[in-house]
Amino acid sequence: MILIAFGANLPGPDGCSPHETCRRAVMAVAGLGGLRLDAVSRFYATAPIPVSDQPPYINGVMRLSGEADPAQLLADVLTVEASFGRTRSVANAPRSLDLDLIAIDDLTRGPPIPDPILPHPRMQDRAFVLVPLMDVAPDWRHPVLGETAAELLVKLPDQAIELAEIQPFSGALDASHVASRP
Repeated sequence: MILIAFGANLPGPDGCSPHETCRRAVMAVAGLGGLRLDAVSRFYATAPIPVSDQPPYINGVMRLSGEADPAQLLADVLTVEASFGRTRSVANAPRSLDLDLIAIDDLTRGPPIPDPILPHPRMQDRAFVLVPLMDVAPDWRHPVLGETAAELLVKLPDQAIELAEIQPFSGALDASHVASRP
């Protein structure tokens, strides 16, 4: 199981909305060689972390299957980000697209092994990852902490998160209806 979080709070390079950017990004990641898109969470509107005067984000998580080398997958995901106009400047800056490799099965990686660090080192601190993660992988356990997303979420201070008004996926890709597809 491969878990990738996505988010955006600025228009895409062609002026499309953050909702549309996220929808397109999910399809772009699903098109990467050797991967199969199994589920996409509902989209959530979230406040920036840390709190700032940025526009709210649209966030979600996708669940994929397939064989993936972690370093190559990270490189591919960063290429998708760049194709949507993402430039990495300062930490926590507004962005047209953010893709984070959250986990690959129960794999753990960290220094001295180069990126990516798995599971993502700050995922347990972010409701904007944990809430949509519960949509697509409610039984997944953090391989280091041993807790589910729901168990990690109750430990967090309150973070502003609500269902987004626009839900771009329906049917088989909308985890609120069907968590996986054949």
